[in-house]
Amino acid sequence: MLNRIDLRGRVPSATELRATLPRAEIDVDAALHQVRPVVEAVRERGVEAVLEYTERFDRVRPSSVRVPRAEIEAALTTLDPAVRAALEEAIARARKVHADQRRADVTTTVVDGGTVTERWVPVERVGLYAPGGLAVYPSSVVMNVVPAQVAGVGSLVLCSPPQAEFGGRPHPTTLAAAALLGVDEVWAVGGAQAVALLAYGGIDTDGAELVPVDLVTGPGNIYLTAAKRLLRGLIGIDSEAGPTEIAILADETADPVHVAADLVSQAEHDPLAASVLVTTSVELADAVDEELARRVAATKHTERIGEALRGRQSGTVLVSTVEDGLRVVDAYAAEHLEIQTADARAVAARVRNAGAVFVGPYAPVSLGDYCAGSNHVLPTGGYARHSSGLSVQSFLRGIHVIDYSEQALREVAGKVVALANAEDLPAHGEAVTARFPGGAE
Repeated sequence: MLNRIDLRGRVPSATELRATLPRAEIDVDAALHQVRPVVEAVRERGVEAVLEYTERFDRVRPSSVRVPRAEIEAALTTLDPAVRAALEEAIARARKVHADQRRADVTTTVVDGGTVTERWVPVERVGLYAPGGLAVYPSSVVMNVVPAQVAGVGSLVLCSPPQAEFGGRPHPTTLAAAALLGVDEVWAVGGAQAVALLAYGGIDTDGAELVPVDLVTGPGNIYLTAAKRLLRGLIGIDSEAGPTEIAILADETADPVHVAADLVSQAEHDPLAASVLVTTSVELADAVDEELARRVAATKHTERIGEALRGRQSGTVLVSTVEDGLRVVDAYAAEHLEIQTADARAVAARVRNAGAVFVGPYAPVSLGDYCAGSNHVLPTGGYARHSSGLSVQSFLRGIHVIDYSEQALREVAGKVVALANAEDLPAHGEAVTARFPGGAE
């Protein structure tokens, strides 16, 4: 069922691997021309433009952008108790993991009388995005809100697309997740217009101010991603997220049922989702294909999953050894990487490029999506070669505080002057010597 690439008997270069491996073709630049008018309209006309685009794209016109607090609280009272318990467990585990990520301020004594302190200061106001297109994502609410709260962000607003079937409000489960996390500011707006409104702010239909944010985080479709790219600088962004990805490095010890189930689980997200198997075993690849045929036909979102698995972004890569497989998965730099090999823990320890690594047969990606305690907002499209997933650090800024005494400055004054003159910036040196009319040492 999966397309195959046979790399056995050779070790391709990193350049060849990047060109050869399956990958979804997402052209964010091509979406910019569609997104730019939306962003400009929101900048010029605010909420009125937001509601016009919402009516066009989401087929509903909310009475207001901000969801009344009473509706957020009401969503929690009607939440299925089993779902509530699951969300509470996910929140507790995420808080436990993210609490250990908070950095402490550090002061370094450079010389006597001269110190540099690195202070970690949270972003003041953050906009968090929870998608609401092909599926509802209360788990994304958890993954965005928890690290922001642990970081100490003082002001949070959650954006999620309005749903016609729920009277122009975000999905009730999304609202309930916000209530469980203590988030009482929710805007019923999605897509590019959501990012624009978060960046520029506006006045709601009832006259209340919608305060702009400093940072926007959370995944979305290509139009939301294009809006992030367009507005980056005015606001900070976490990343430009593309379609979700799973890569599985497996040998003959892997269970084809586990492998197939995990490939299907990611294909369920989107027709552009990528499911990639890298294996040393032709027998496993054949068995996985057989299991996929059975499983895809029996699952709920058959058409969507089948399209994703048949797409050029998905496939099986045959390699000679696990060592070669590691080269392949490092070149691919998957959002989610499963290691299903003999001695999986040791193999996983050698991975350099992945958003998150799932070790062995009992750590499927689905666990990380919900209840592992890790964060599921991860780099896609090969960005894991240079970027990390969402964490507490995403919401913190390091500020250096320099504190030097007169004597400490005097001792280094000559070197500052020498470097300033070497760069032909004499006024830089004069800013130091002006403090010592009698001359520095």
